[in-house]
Amino acid sequence: MFGLCGHGIVGLMDAAFDRSNQIKMISVHDEQVAGFMADAYYRVTGQPVATFTSCGPGSVNIQMAIATALHDSSALLAITGNVPTDQFNKMPFQELGEHHQADFVSAMRPYVKRSFQAPRADMLPRMMQQAQAVMVAGRPGPVHLDVPFNVFTEMAEVADPDGSSAPSPHYSPQADPAAIGRAIELLSAAERPLILAGYGCQIGRAGDDVRRLAEALQIPVATTPQGKGAFADDHPLMLGPTGRDGVYAGNRAARGCDVLLALGTRFGDRSTSAWEPGITHDFSRQTLIHVEIDPDRLGRNYTPDVAIVGDVGQVLRQLLAMAGEHETKSSTGAAAWLRRAQGWRDQWRAAIAETALTDETPIHPDRAMAEINRAVPAGTVVLSDIGSHHSWMVQQFEMREGRRLLQSGGFATMGFGVCGALGAQVANPEKPVVAVVGDGGFLMHSSVVATAVEYELPVVWVVWNNMGYVSIRDIQKGYFGADRVCATMFRSDRTGEPVSTDFAMLARAMGAEGHTVTRSGDLGEALAAAIASRRPTVIDVRVAADAVRRTAGGWNLSPLKGAAPNYDPDPWQG
Repeated sequence: MFGLCGHGIVGLMDAAFDRSNQIKMISVHDEQVAGFMADAYYRVTGQPVATFTSCGPGSVNIQMAIATALHDSSALLAITGNVPTDQFNKMPFQELGEHHQADFVSAMRPYVKRSFQAPRADMLPRMMQQAQAVMVAGRPGPVHLDVPFNVFTEMAEVADPDGSSAPSPHYSPQADPAAIGRAIELLSAAERPLILAGYGCQIGRAGDDVRRLAEALQIPVATTPQGKGAFADDHPLMLGPTGRDGVYAGNRAARGCDVLLALGTRFGDRSTSAWEPGITHDFSRQTLIHVEIDPDRLGRNYTPDVAIVGDVGQVLRQLLAMAGEHETKSSTGAAAWLRRAQGWRDQWRAAIAETALTDETPIHPDRAMAEINRAVPAGTVVLSDIGSHHSWMVQQFEMREGRRLLQSGGFATMGFGVCGALGAQVANPEKPVVAVVGDGGFLMHSSVVATAVEYELPVVWVVWNNMGYVSIRDIQKGYFGADRVCATMFRSDRTGEPVSTDFAMLARAMGAEGHTVTRSGDLGEALAAAIASRRPTVIDVRVAADAVRRTAGGWNLSPLKGAAPNYDPDPWQG
């Protein structure tokens, strides 16, 4: 369990003390950290864990992390303390009671799949059983359990509600065979087919199934930004991510294909270039086969020609089985399409390589990414926080050699990467864990370093230090003008000079290792040494704030239009 003490939760903590041989309690210094840790733990292991927070501000503070888990389909159980039942409606210390007594259930409702409150101890067994099922049924997500103070300390004679202590079920529904057959017909007849692997492929751990289907039908694969990692970057069929932070080959193939098999994606604005026709997709000219476990996501942004409700892994296995029975027509056009798509991929990689070797100071982001890719060993769990660095990570971090990438996409929460790294390390104690984070996000949650020292968690944080909230500064410049920058850069109020925290010194003050890197050639070596040391380490990397990123997608904030892609050597003519 991950959490933070408070008077409202001490009864649960006392019960955990009696079960210390079964339950590991990890205490943090900010409730959000606990939520992000539980989120990342689930993403790594597929096993939900619980958080514990007190009544009032302690549990209000965890809401950001719980909302992140909901948006990114990550299961956890958030246990919150509340005031004693005999004090309901008396407005005691830290009761939320303006509209209903002990009303933290209403406060959590928008951020969870289900919220329970247990005013009696004998209600808890059934609530716990239901909570475990709800967390993993369909699209996974967080569940909330609110417990008044006295209930934690009361004793009750209870029985397992169904007479069994079996673990909670996992739900993996198959699709309608008729829809599977229609999908195979369309893919087999396509001249320019494409598979789009979304985040559902990550949640369902269906990456191997995506690969098998792509290889069987010889169809190129792109991913959504959150789907990055479902398919290895060094596979010959892999094109890369789509959308605002995507690469040229991914976007170009997505808008140029004639049949798209979309697996586990909601077609959000970031992955589709804000639904602008002809940048990432143009479904006025394309056939869409959309696979989703959540029917609510089908047809929300694009109307599918074939809508398939089912678990992505199950659907892929159904497609593979039917593809084996179906006589696939060899197509000269499809083979030419694959070669052309691979050419777009090679063009993009060659363009990136031009700046990946620069020695300029501050360090160019392309060079920073090249050094990170070089230094991160096989099997590493890598987390990206939110900020300008996230765009470069989506574009350029190389998914190969068993690496995993965790990121916050649905809610895009600063802090997920900073804090979630602790949960990923607890889940994978023997493997390296590296978090690439912005200076803004790290300042918000720097207490994680103290927790890493306390529990001897050898996380390495690479702080992308560009002295500001640069991703938002760039939005200001792009939409309102280069001279319209306000409250986004870290500067002295008196002199206007840049101000930076010494993150290496901050780490050392908390008992961790800390290093500052100002030269590009030193970054890879510093990162490799930090990983090898098996010590909590912060690397403060001074990165250029004004470097221009190559873009192959776009993003509009209606009614404002964003900039057109700056890299498009072979525009789609329809």
